Amino acid sequence: MGLTGEAGPSAPRPVWATAGMTSHFLLPAIGFCLMLAGSGPLCAQEAQHGTGMAAGEQHQAVFDQQHRVITAGGFVKTGPVVFQDIAKAAGLTSWHHTSGTKDKPYIVEAKGPGVCLIDYDNDGWLDIYFVNGSTLDAMNGKAAAPHAALFHNNHDGTFTDVTEKAGVANDRWGYGCAVADYDNDGWPDLYVTNYGKNRLYRNNHDGTFTDVAEKAGVDLGTWSTGATFGDYDGDGRLDLFVAGYIAFDFVHPPVSGSRTVNYANCQYRGVVTMCGPRGLPGERDHLFHNNGDGTFTDVSEKLGVDNKNGYYGLGALFADVNNDGKPDLIVANDSTPNYLYINKGNGTFEDDSYLSGYALNADGREAANMGIAAGDYENNGHLDLVNTTFADDYDIVFNNDGKGNFTDVSYQSGVAAPTIPFVGFGDGFLDYDNDGWKDLFIANGHVYPVVDEHPEWGTSYAERPLLFHNMKNGKFELVPAVEGTGLAVVTVGRGAAFGDLFNDGKIDVVMNNMDGVPVLERNVNPDHHHWVELKLVGGPKSPRDAVGATVYLTAGGMRQRGDVLSGGSYLSSNDPRVHFGLGDADHVEQVEIHWPDGVVEKPKLPAVDRIFTIEEGKGITGTLCVTCKAGK
Repeated sequence: MGLTGEAGPSAPRPVWATAGMTSHFLLPAIGFCLMLAGSGPLCAQEAQHGTGMAAGEQHQAVFDQQHRVITAGGFVKTGPVVFQDIAKAAGLTSWHHTSGTKDKPYIVEAKGPGVCLIDYDNDGWLDIYFVNGSTLDAMNGKAAAPHAALFHNNHDGTFTDVTEKAGVANDRWGYGCAVADYDNDGWPDLYVTNYGKNRLYRNNHDGTFTDVAEKAGVDLGTWSTGATFGDYDGDGRLDLFVAGYIAFDFVHPPVSGSRTVNYANCQYRGVVTMCGPRGLPGERDHLFHNNGDGTFTDVSEKLGVDNKNGYYGLGALFADVNNDGKPDLIVANDSTPNYLYINKGNGTFEDDSYLSGYALNADGREAANMGIAAGDYENNGHLDLVNTTFADDYDIVFNNDGKGNFTDVSYQSGVAAPTIPFVGFGDGFLDYDNDGWKDLFIANGHVYPVVDEHPEWGTSYAERPLLFHNMKNGKFELVPAVEGTGLAVVTVGRGAAFGDLFNDGKIDVVMNNMDGVPVLERNVNPDHHHWVELKLVGGPKSPRDAVGATVYLTAGGMRQRGDVLSGGSYLSSNDPRVHFGLGDADHVEQVEIHWPDGVVEKPKLPAVDRIFTIEEGKGITGTLCVTCKAGK
């Protein structure tokens, strides 16, 4: 049983000495203890000024038959094989992520990195961009800076590192990325968030990029995390939202016992750790309006989306949650209430964070929100959300009533209990078996390396991912992790991006991992279900890449929803093409495209198991069928 304060953003909250979501520092407080049966005294301190952490109840450790903690164990010998990690064979493990030192004394070393899927050369095959971190020595000029990586898809299951040629190395302390065609020239561009100045890599159409962030006015210079593009005012140009995390100062870093944290102790379960985020100053969020001339104007304060509360932004996503055709703005905040800004359709937003039910979980508590998955998992036309959170809390399934009102159904859906021991980051809905129902994948990894010294806590630094199968009744079932397969890969997972990397109609997952090599979870599920994918191209009054479009597809008597989104998951960006599994249906009954400018079209699809390019006002303009070329 846990203790919580009031649910308001400025109310004081208990600071747990033995359980918790994220590290914290203790201000002068009044201590008290409860005697709980079977666990001895559980002590808490009521912190002043609302400082503390969004804490779930400390749960009993779970071990498998080999006495491995469940986050790095629980494997089975036989079962369904859904994913295989082919990163090494694909050529991706030549690149390595680096962030600070192995002990992670500063919180700046523990966040990130994201990963983006981007068809940068418009050849119809998704390429991969991995964000890298940095080190103190690199920032001080004492060592070479780690570099991000752009891998070109060779169409044969392998990738080639083209970072240097493309000019996207980003020799800064990177965190996230987002993909969109912000200048409507038909080529995807890339925004990279950093500690320090951000990058806006404009696509030069020849396999190279130019960083125009400073010229465009979107470089900032603080600690940026999640980014997302969306046309909030309906002018046909994509605007940019950038979440801010912490106002972190390397000259005077927040270290346990230091003056920066008022000489307080930063602890996780009684062990000294990095400090933050609770108790540290939050960074502002920024919404940049696209001026249409290559520059942006910061309108965040004017529109009231600048995070005056000082919350700790991580995940960010433009998406239409109330079905009015206008992109709303979703922000997942770490250890503080979430934001949901409803688009009023007149260039302004209304803060419905609390009214909508998205700010807090079912217990009335803020959680350590990280990633955002958005998808219609019930096939009722409503865009639901899943937020990943910290250990000792559950990943939150926010069920949407279709009007932008959310209910926490995490336990009813079967997602809550299995996720409690894990620290979740990247997440996404994907129909891995093409049965027409969206499943859920979650990448996991702790933030405190010290947990490996305390197996009795029931968690680990490197953790396995989780895959939940949609049972078609509002519930999910955990897919077992078979030894030697992709679900048994144990990494310090962060960003995860979802897409059809091999154009075979199967959704794959790319994971970027802390201080390690990437994971490429190739979908090898043995189903033979049908599918279609739609690459949308907007008309003159819509964004060229159709970000913000919503598609309804009916097949086999079932109606599904898909959205073209930029950003999401954890500091990542997914395949912009809309994917639909069709089950055993061998034809599509109807497609209904709601374009960003409000136009609705119903093109006829002549076949299945293909990727169709559909241009607003022109219908189908291209078809890609890899299996057809193989004679199938």
